[in-house]
Amino acid sequence: MVPLRIYRHLIPQLAAAARSPSAPKVAASASCAPRPISPLPALAMAAYGTGACADSKLLFRQLFEKESSTYTYLLADVGDPEKPAVLIDPVDRTVDRDLNLIKELGLKLIYAMNTHVHADHVTGTGLIKTKLPGAKSVISKASGAKADHSVEHGDKIYFGKLFLEVRATPGHTAGCVTYVTGDSPDQPSPRMAFTGDALIIRACGRTDFQGGSSDQLYQSVHSQIFSLPKDTLLYPAHDYKGFTVTTVEEEVAYNARLSRDKVPAN
Repeated sequence: MVPLRIYRHLIPQLAAAARSPSAPKVAASASCAPRPISPLPALAMAAYGTGACADSKLLFRQLFEKESSTYTYLLADVGDPEKPAVLIDPVDRTVDRDLNLIKELGLKLIYAMNTHVHADHVTGTGLIKTKLPGAKSVISKASGAKADHSVEHGDKIYFGKLFLEVRATPGHTAGCVTYVTGDSPDQPSPRMAFTGDALIIRACGRTDFQGGSSDQLYQSVHSQIFSLPKDTLLYPAHDYKGFTVTTVEEEVAYNARLSRDKVPAN
């Protein structure tokens, strides 16, 4: 390491050289203009900006429950004065954690949503409703489960100026749905899809129980998920290998289970 006193000795000489008439001049040109800094990847952003609607912003958090390797997703429109929020696939064991986070962030939880009826963990929506009576539960009508709102393919779930589109993606279970952010200019970009167990990173949910169908799952994923823009961010309900997010483009290229002509039964 060069001693600091050396730099102090050189500073006056460098300053004098810069003032010298003989010092080389740098011509102003396009090649010398400051280079624009590339934006951070969407995954690294704490809050997602939206297109034409500058007042709306999506706050996004991905939360993890280690016992069942389940992801829970918190989304909120922080551009709205009330900061309305939704929670996707909450787990009973982490309800207190999730509600504490919502309180800390100053959000108003309006919907606790499930992508399907879970065989591998107990949903936290019922417990959330006892602790936060204003929150409403959401699940697909095809699931046969009870909820405040039973949704179907094509429905839109609004929180503030933002919304999630419901896409029916049966196959893992008969009632599986995928929640997808909107495609209009005032919605988050790139789009995001919360796929439940229909699509897991480089894999898919089982189809050998709970009324599953490998043929149906294949058709669901290809028609409702792989048909989204290739840069759409895909967030599954589970991961067992340390992955957090993927894209449509990646899964089309590398998901061996779903790129075959037929999904294996298990």
